[in-house]
Amino acid sequence: MAHIHLGEGTFPLWALVLWTTLGVALIGAAVYRIRKEEIKSHHIALAGIGAAASFAIFQLNIPVWGGIHMNLTGLVGILAGPLLGTLIALVVNIFSAALGHGAVGLLGANTLVNASEAVVAYYVFRTLLRLDWDPFPASTGAATLGLSAGAVLMGVIIVVSGVNGSALPRGDLTIAVAGLVGLNLGVAVVEGILTGFVVQFLVSVRPDLLGLVDDNTQEGSTEVAV
Repeated sequence: MAHIHLGEGTFPLWALVLWTTLGVALIGAAVYRIRKEEIKSHHIALAGIGAAASFAIFQLNIPVWGGIHMNLTGLVGILAGPLLGTLIALVVNIFSAALGHGAVGLLGANTLVNASEAVVAYYVFRTLLRLDWDPFPASTGAATLGLSAGAVLMGVIIVVSGVNGSALPRGDLTIAVAGLVGLNLGVAVVEGILTGFVVQFLVSVRPDLLGLVDDNTQEGSTEVAV
């Protein structure tokens, strides 16, 4: 949901190097973990569907205060998990930058922002389920918190980096960015509720996609049905 809509050359070189390095490190860690762990085939299918859906809705930009939109990263994290969710964030940002939606030089920064949304949403969702929350409030709260984390991280990255050519002092820039973050927090609530409805629907038709059905139980049920 959060995204740095700034052009090429907006950030100083040191900031581009910093965020790109951190982004590459995050992607490298995710790829390493994926290669070490067994990824189920249905998770890969979900990752493909999630990437396509996220990219599609990501292009619907509302031209308010630099641009706001939804991108379903909270839902992607809940369904695909934190590792595949991180890779999906990278893929979506690459395709978006290729279409002029976001600077190529900000791929590292934007991947950090969107990956944090997926990662936080996943872990909060799983934690709330362990606390016996129902899927709807758990997914709504998880997605909202994940998207909020991404919005705050976006603001921190902009303020820390500074903006080349901006006449605003750092204090005024912080105030302006805080307003943008606040707007994104409001959108996070809306997207969180939508995510809750989607997850609740999936729970009713395919709870196995969310890991809410034990594999042995599911196989046993299938054998009985046959």
